[in-house]
Amino acid sequence: MTIFRRRTKRSEHGHSWFGLHQPFDAGYRLVTSGTVKPWVLFLIRLLLAIWSVAAGLAHIILSQAVLDEIPFKQYYVYFTRLTFIGLTSYFCAAAFHSGFFVLSLRQLKKGEATRAPWYPLQKWGRVLQFLHLALFSTIITYPIIVTVVYWAILASSQSFSSPFYSWSNIAFHALNSVLLLVELIFGRVRLYLGYWIVCAIVLALYLGMAYLVHSVQDIWVYGFLDPQKPGAHVAAYIVGILVAETVELPPGWEAQWNAEHQRYLFIEIETGQSQWEPPTFNVWDDPAAQEQQALLSPNTPAGGGAGGHTKRRQYAAEQTQAYSGNTESSYGGGGAGAGAYYGGGGAPPGPGQPGPGEGGGFFTPGLAGEQPFSNQQQGAQGGYYGGGAGGGGYGQPPQQGAGWYGGAATGHPPNPLQGHPDQQTFGAAAPGPGYGQPGSMAQLTNQFSQMGMKPFSLYTANLLQSAPDPLELMKPPPEIRLAPGSSVTQSPYANADPSYTRSTINAVPTTSSLLSKSKLPFSLVITPHRSVPHSPENVGEDAEGSGVDPADEPVPIIADQVIARCRRCRAYINPYVIFIDGGSRWKCIMCNVSNEVPAEYDWDRTTNTQIDRWSRPELNRSVVEFVAPTEYMVRPPQPPVYVFLLDVSPAAVQTGMLATATRTILESLGRIPNTDGRTKIAIIAYDVALYFFAMSSTTPAPPVPAEGEEGEEDTPAADKAEEEPEISMLVVSDLDDVYLPRPNDILVNLSEQRKPLESLLGRINEMFAGSTGMTAPGMHGIPSSPSAMGPALQAGYKLISPIGGKLLVLSASLPTLGAGALKDRDDPKLFGTSKESNLLQPASPFYKTFAIDCSRSQVSVDMFLFSAGYTDIATLSCLPRYTAGQTYFYPAFNAARSEDALKFAHEFGEVLASPIGLEAVIRVRASRGLRMTSFNGNFFVRSTDLLSLAAVPVDQTYTMEVIIEETLTVPFVVFQTAVLHTSCFGERRIRVVNLALPTTSSISELYSSVDQIALATILAQRAVERSLSHKLEDARDAVANKLVDILSAYRTSMTAGGAGAAGQLAIAENMKMLPVLTLGIVKNPAIRQSSIIPSDLRAYSQALLTSIPPQLLIPYIHPCFYSLHDMAPEAGTIGERGIIMPAPLPLSSERLERHGLYLIEDGQTIFLWVGRDAVPPLVQDVFDVERYDLLQSGKITLPYLENEFNQRINAIIAKTREMRRGPYWPHLYLVKEDGEPALRQWALSLLIQDRGDQTPSYQQYLSMLREKVYGSGY
Repeated sequence: MTIFRRRTKRSEHGHSWFGLHQPFDAGYRLVTSGTVKPWVLFLIRLLLAIWSVAAGLAHIILSQAVLDEIPFKQYYVYFTRLTFIGLTSYFCAAAFHSGFFVLSLRQLKKGEATRAPWYPLQKWGRVLQFLHLALFSTIITYPIIVTVVYWAILASSQSFSSPFYSWSNIAFHALNSVLLLVELIFGRVRLYLGYWIVCAIVLALYLGMAYLVHSVQDIWVYGFLDPQKPGAHVAAYIVGILVAETVELPPGWEAQWNAEHQRYLFIEIETGQSQWEPPTFNVWDDPAAQEQQALLSPNTPAGGGAGGHTKRRQYAAEQTQAYSGNTESSYGGGGAGAGAYYGGGGAPPGPGQPGPGEGGGFFTPGLAGEQPFSNQQQGAQGGYYGGGAGGGGYGQPPQQGAGWYGGAATGHPPNPLQGHPDQQTFGAAAPGPGYGQPGSMAQLTNQFSQMGMKPFSLYTANLLQSAPDPLELMKPPPEIRLAPGSSVTQSPYANADPSYTRSTINAVPTTSSLLSKSKLPFSLVITPHRSVPHSPENVGEDAEGSGVDPADEPVPIIADQVIARCRRCRAYINPYVIFIDGGSRWKCIMCNVSNEVPAEYDWDRTTNTQIDRWSRPELNRSVVEFVAPTEYMVRPPQPPVYVFLLDVSPAAVQTGMLATATRTILESLGRIPNTDGRTKIAIIAYDVALYFFAMSSTTPAPPVPAEGEEGEEDTPAADKAEEEPEISMLVVSDLDDVYLPRPNDILVNLSEQRKPLESLLGRINEMFAGSTGMTAPGMHGIPSSPSAMGPALQAGYKLISPIGGKLLVLSASLPTLGAGALKDRDDPKLFGTSKESNLLQPASPFYKTFAIDCSRSQVSVDMFLFSAGYTDIATLSCLPRYTAGQTYFYPAFNAARSEDALKFAHEFGEVLASPIGLEAVIRVRASRGLRMTSFNGNFFVRSTDLLSLAAVPVDQTYTMEVIIEETLTVPFVVFQTAVLHTSCFGERRIRVVNLALPTTSSISELYSSVDQIALATILAQRAVERSLSHKLEDARDAVANKLVDILSAYRTSMTAGGAGAAGQLAIAENMKMLPVLTLGIVKNPAIRQSSIIPSDLRAYSQALLTSIPPQLLIPYIHPCFYSLHDMAPEAGTIGERGIIMPAPLPLSSERLERHGLYLIEDGQTIFLWVGRDAVPPLVQDVFDVERYDLLQSGKITLPYLENEFNQRINAIIAKTREMRRGPYWPHLYLVKEDGEPALRQWALSLLIQDRGDQTPSYQQYLSMLREKVYGSGY
């Protein structure tokens, strides 16, 4: 009995902690009030329950069905929602029990009841009683905390940006506490001490649920819960909030609490850009800020510097190259020692402050200000010829910082395209160091480890409030950040330069579901045979320090024929392998299989000495070439073979095509690759028949006189006549059964038959100059030119199919005779309609079938097409597409215009002189769990992953999609491109290109690693592919829909769903140029909506988009736009890295001024736009013409005059033509503002941010994107 009593006391003591006495609630405190009657309390609770239920349902419906604010499966994982749900549940339960109590009182008064008043909770078990009181304890603590924190700290001007957000914030952050206060005022419920423990347990369970949500849905409810984030502890996070609140934000910034991620979101008020990291400002601008900076980081001097760091994420000036590519304050940063680099002049350092190159100010990634750029572009017009202030009169030297022709140049950068001397150039002389510069990887990882920061930082930009900045396209792609020790030698050159290989994402998701969630395409863009300077200087280990781009160094050649390959996956040894067993074995990074190190790997057979393994190129360099041993050959390496198929029809003769082509070949004979003396050449002419030229193989090579001798002057004239080579022209008129007369004398050795070739090339034009032809209707005097191109192709193929080589086809008219004959199917009525895509399909199966036969025999075809009429490029381009060739188009060619002759001669000569690869195959291997698919480019797919290329032209690009087949558990993955080819030097070689990318399970890291240049390249190729299989409209829609998918996924996963979200179009900072790039794709002639674009021009544009490298593709879809009349004084002069280019302008006609002179170029064409009010001195200085009205529109060659301004413009045009890789030589057109309408419309079509005839402006495009992202109910 004593034991029972003790237990009873303990039980009652425990119940006193939780209020679970027996009988339960004898004083009816849960259902009565001290101020109103029970039935009034019941009505109050009932009304509150009804309102809370209605508010909760309305918020769910509006946020899901209308605004799609956050995914429904994530709606209930947030603390604010759970708190309101608990409040609603309590009032429903309290109203239920109060109603029963009021009913029992009424029955008692009527005499219908014989017992005391009651309510159901009194008779229910103690578990339910405990839960009811526990629910009450949570609703009187959590809502008041939510309200106080929100309105005291987190509320901002965006809290009432729309009716929905105004109501939502009032209901969930204000009225929730009002409901609580009503309950506390009218109710009598007592809070017992034990329920404080319950509240703490609920918080702990909520944290556990957050981790469970991460494991199930792959998201972090609040970012600070991520254990992989340095300092990810709740206590430390709370302390960090308190510290952040004591730190003053820079002017123009505000901090907003993000309830979903439970962290501050910092918003720049003017631009609307947002970021997670606290912004910083220049400590030189504010003494108080400088003092505060010193307080936050006692170990850092007041001036900043490299040592130490603050709680803000900051980097010393010399450590910011991974982000800004510049040791100076970039993009208007200002600050001591920064200088006026990309706009925004920096103040000179004060006393005790570091000067240039001595540390100086700090740079926060993601805070690249746009206002300095805007000021720079919108400076007051003045100067010499523009009127207004800004300099002296005409004839006087410009003052410091003044423009030459209108507009003060004080805000102009010294050279945005030239870049800093330490910068590496990608694209149009893009600033910033690239991958593979000495120490970059190690320094970055050391920075991250020392600063305790995540490898990737994501910054969000609002597209609706930030204008496209062309300078963004000149930045290098996001840094590839591998962990220390990833490379066996820690070489800074271990990862491929973006000009060789680049990925759409530089951090690989560990699962396919994460990639699918992001909506990002995972693809590679490879250019394995990237051109390099012919005679690079200062190459070697100190190449970067000497100013030489490491990517421009010659590829190292490994000639010892010791090739280590994995025995399972056949990958080549690379900088990322692991040596084990004392260095006698190495583990493959692709498949983890261990392999024996070759016995001669550390031995030099030439000198019979041991070599340092760690100095071998394949362990230090991302791109190497192995000289292949005999086991890699099925036959001896083929010699370079060139067969020229020359159209000698009347059109070719009278337009001057034939004369220009033969003269170019003649002048290029010494440039054609012929190092080993094995190069072979044949010339076949065609019109209505085939003409073969036989040169006797016994003709001796002309003797070369010794230095100082004048052999030919001592040779009698009779002897010269005897040495004149004999050339026989053999005519084959049977086009149905082509045969080769004297094939051994048609294909001759270049070295042995150099003189006969020179003689033939000098006479061909005369041989066919007498050709006549009929004039076809509509040809405007151009003679009809029957063309037997198909039989000529068959003859060339028969000639070299046993060897392989290149067929270079030059055609001046549509093929109309023999095999492959085509008809003029161009129908302007179909332009701009749904049937226009039919014109882009091959009209004859002959060319594709013939191309496949050529690919099997290692024969490549290049097409040079000249015609004033229809050429059917859509059909003829099949030959280069499947044989790894290229198509070149010269519409309305006329050699009488020197500009036409110069363009063709330059491009044709560059093609002949380029060091091609022959009989090649390409295979891309990847780490386990990854697979290549969906290949695009000019090649033939021999098997599932083997690409066959009869030739490997320089600067031709190929793309492929990467599929994640299984979960990746490794810290990084490796892609290895292997190109087995025969060099033009007669060696079988294997070029290996390695790219290593880190893996990540964070979607924010995935977005922050996106390479928008590579992504735009992929989207352009996909658009072309879709236009060939569907309609042009489908291709345009596919590009826009893919962008909408990416924006929607980013909004769902990465942005706050709170106030102001509907007024934004959010995207990652490193992707903010993607919308304007996709708009450029949609407006490109390849797929643009238009009823005036000829089908030949569309087909040629599509051929370019699928083959040119990103460095050429980006300006082709996003042209460059410069203002010349008010350019900076140093623009057009020679700087440390060549000609300094002007500052690029946004692609909008709003920048055009009537008195101005502008340059617009897309890599294929250059336009000089002259305003109608251009002053005579400007016209005279540039064009050597007295007045504007005397200028002639059209193709021009800008004269070179004896004045500085003309010479600077000539230098800019020359730089524009030479700064990109490839053989292309853009035409120069003069466009007058009130000149020829067609030419004017063509030039204005390059300003893609303007509205076109049937295309939207950039703002309209963004509005369309926003409507699709937010749904039709927006």
